Amino acid sequence: MPEAVTAPSTAPSTAPSTAPSTAPSTAPSTASATASAGVGGGGEPDVAGLHQLCRDLAEAADAVREASRHASELALGTRLPLAALGTSGRARTALRTLLRTLRDPKGLGWAADGRGVARAGWLAGVLTSRESLAVSLAVTGLKARIRAAAVAHPELLSDPDTAHVLRAVEQDRQREAVRTFKRIIGSQGAERAFALLAPSFADILAWNALTDENPFNDEAGWEIATGRTLTAAEPVMGVSGRVWALLDRGPGRAEPKPPEPGLLERLDTSGTIGGYLGNIGTVGTGGVLLVQRVSGPDGVTRYVVQLAGMSTDGVRNESPQDLLGAVHAVARPSTPYSRATARALRLAVPTGAEIALVGHSLGGITAMNLAADREFCTLYRVTHVVAVGSPIDGKRPADPATRVCSLINEHDVVPSLEGRSSVSPYALPAQFTEFTWTDDTHAFPLCHAAERYEHNLRFDVPEASAHVDAELTRFRGRVTDTRLFQLYDR
Repeated sequence: MPEAVTAPSTAPSTAPSTAPSTAPSTAPSTASATASAGVGGGGEPDVAGLHQLCRDLAEAADAVREASRHASELALGTRLPLAALGTSGRARTALRTLLRTLRDPKGLGWAADGRGVARAGWLAGVLTSRESLAVSLAVTGLKARIRAAAVAHPELLSDPDTAHVLRAVEQDRQREAVRTFKRIIGSQGAERAFALLAPSFADILAWNALTDENPFNDEAGWEIATGRTLTAAEPVMGVSGRVWALLDRGPGRAEPKPPEPGLLERLDTSGTIGGYLGNIGTVGTGGVLLVQRVSGPDGVTRYVVQLAGMSTDGVRNESPQDLLGAVHAVARPSTPYSRATARALRLAVPTGAEIALVGHSLGGITAMNLAADREFCTLYRVTHVVAVGSPIDGKRPADPATRVCSLINEHDVVPSLEGRSSVSPYALPAQFTEFTWTDDTHAFPLCHAAERYEHNLRFDVPEASAHVDAELTRFRGRVTDTRLFQLYDR
């Protein structure tokens, strides 16, 4: 167990239930927005204002991108160019105007987008670093988000290396930002580099995706910049979720596992979130699923399913809790881990029973994937999902009555890997309650460990622990049975 730490430097907060629904009809100019989002300005900007600005810019970027696609279809399709070949002077004038607009820095920039010839024009623009107005607006919005994160996390600017990264981002020096990040890893270690940049990591990845010469990660950058669920690909190399699904195949298999001597005595039966995290740490990341049957305070039998995170033993192994499974679970709703867990529960839980799914890291993602599965939710009533250190914000439960609680240390980079950071300007649905905090470790993966989250909840953010425990009151009672299952890909 890590040593005790001081109280969090920022108070835990629940995310608002809805995002603002209105936005100005016109977005601020790129120049003024950049000034507002700038790093290292004289005074501290207003975080709420920056968040509103980046939502406005994202909306404007989407509108300009759609206009660019429409103009590309007209100018680079078949109808208008064919008409321009005829005798119509008006068609020729319209074609010249559209083509000029699609490549004029004072118009839409290099704005070819769409299919066919337009797609080739877009690809040429990416490979030659040509700028479009839509991308400029999206990138400026990302800079506003990064600046807002630096207000909430002053350590981003007080550390010379991370401040150098943010200045390079602000000035669109993509190669310099990458070189500086590599230097931080070399001098301070990957653990500290990821922890320090965690509050802005997703936004930096999206900025890099939209400004580099890699065409495959652009759509992921767009999804993050506009607050959408990250589904197209991962934002670093741009590898599609379909590829991860191909690599991580398997129907999922579950076999009952006899408990090791003394294991049942070490498991917590208090029914608290701290106890469940302790149990997850006890069973480990070797593919073991824990299911506790509980007689609740009202005498009703319910079940608590406890799902561990990713194993660090290898990229791919026979357990679904490997690195491939983790990447796959972020991108897709059904994985070998979720299918193996569903098979285990068919052996342990009667149809129609109430269940709570508690997961750490990959276990939290899998819990949400199960809660989002309509077929699974016809078998069981999933009343609660508690995800700890998990990137789940883009997923939604199939049952609108399911309550979701997300618990996040803001220096843990893992929860932001699906594109939404813990200081995001985009709110979560009313079903979600999100608690975020910091402690003084500032080290990853230490701050991501189940044991560290258990420590945080017990000593640093007891109000978050109390909230979750109150939500799970009906599952607190006498544990009448404990079942263990070994999970496999096949």
